[in-house]
Amino acid sequence: MKPMLLPVLAVLLAAAACSSDKSPLHLTGVTEVAGRQGVATDGTCYYVSGSTALYKYSLDGELLLANEQPFAAMTGDVNHIGDIDVHDGEIYAGCEYFMDGVGENIQVAVFDAGTLEYRRSIPWNPDSGQVECCGLAVDAARGHVWMADWVHGEFLYCYDLATSAYVGKVMLHPVPQLQQGICVLMGKMLISCDDGDAEKEEPDHLYICDLYKPDGTLARDAEVRLFRTMDDFRRTGEIEGLTFNPVTGAITVLANRGARIILGMPKGFYEGYDREIHELYTYQK
Repeated sequence: MKPMLLPVLAVLLAAAACSSDKSPLHLTGVTEVAGRQGVATDGTCYYVSGSTALYKYSLDGELLLANEQPFAAMTGDVNHIGDIDVHDGEIYAGCEYFMDGVGENIQVAVFDAGTLEYRRSIPWNPDSGQVECCGLAVDAARGHVWMADWVHGEFLYCYDLATSAYVGKVMLHPVPQLQQGICVLMGKMLISCDDGDAEKEEPDHLYICDLYKPDGTLARDAEVRLFRTMDDFRRTGEIEGLTFNPVTGAITVLANRGARIILGMPKGFYEGYDREIHELYTYQK
């Protein structure tokens, strides 16, 4: 096990064993970016998704590359990217055509991390019951890709990384509301949820659960526990995707502030804002 994983794993284990917010992760930096949906890092760069774009940043926040037409080579109608992940030189993006609370043509779109160009897709299994993809996470250690559903968040959905086959789903209880992003670390899932109320300055949260049984097979269901209350954002708004840095051990969360989002639709701006601001919040033990 890499040394930098040990303190983070200790944090995860402690959080998974309790039912209250006791995460000792501390905010170490904030970086403004262009995208508002998801974030991933391989320890050398940040990859950020907007609803219809992909961006590549240095860890210092310098924009290195952008793909503002990510759907051009994809088959079928696609109009939305959710949270993303990066693995083995490729970006895995949760993509779909989303309209009126329902997702169609859901897929894991894979892009080249060096060029941000589209390569291929893993299609979703409609029989799984999944109707939307707010984000995904790669579990490289077990060869899985996971997808979350913003509309019906009762389950997390698992696919085989090598074969693209649908593996199964894990039921969550209690069900975390308005899921936005997911991140796998050491067999545990971190889930970011836009369950606060920006109108009342009530913060959003991160939750944690176990995905696997002791024998390594998928859990039938998973107990969801509070991991962290995100009350240190510069302004309460919309929490989005999250990622783990395999080099530094940091956890980074994307959050938006400034725009009034009511029932998923923009309704102007809060006092003092004339645009929505997207920021990466980085935390370490």
